Amino acid sequence: MTSSPTPPSAPGLLDDVSKAIVEELQQDGRRTYGSIAEAVGLSEAAVRQRVQKMREAGVMQIVAVTDPLQVGFRSQAMVGIRADGDSRMVAERLAAVEDIDYVVMCTGSFDILVELVCEDEDALLELLNGVIRLIPGVRDTETFMYLKLTKQTYTWGTR
Repeated sequence: MTSSPTPPSAPGLLDDVSKAIVEELQQDGRRTYGSIAEAVGLSEAAVRQRVQKMREAGVMQIVAVTDPLQVGFRSQAMVGIRADGDSRMVAERLAAVEDIDYVVMCTGSFDILVELVCEDEDALLELLNGVIRLIPGVRDTETFMYLKLTKQTYTWGTR
C-alpha cells in the first residue's frame, strides 16, 4: 500500500484520499481502520492518523444520529428569528443555549434559523418563550412545526 501526502492544513481543503476516508465513514461510522485502509489504499496506521487529524481540525465528527421520535422527542420545529442590532451576537447567545443544537445565520426574511427538538409541546413552548424570546436582540420569531420527518441524512460527503 502506498502512502499519500498528509492532508493540507488549510480549512476545507482535503486531498482525494482524505475525502475517500470521510465518505467511507459516512457509509458506516463504525467501519474499522483496516477496512477503510483497504478501500482507500493506505495502511491502517495512516488512516488512523488522518482520521485523528481531521477530527482535531474540526473537519468531521463521528457521532450516532438518532431518530428523534424513537428516542422520545415528539416535538420538532424550525424557528425563524428576526434580530435587532448585530445578529452575530444574537446567534452566539442562541448557540450557547444547551437545548438548541442547530443555529444558522441566513439571508431572506429571517436573520437566524434554529432547530428545536423537544420532548413535547410544553418543552418547546418553554424553550421559545422562556429562553429564545428573552435573549436580547431577538425581535420576533416564527415557528414552523414539523409534521413528519421525511428525510434526514448527513451524507453530503466531500463533493
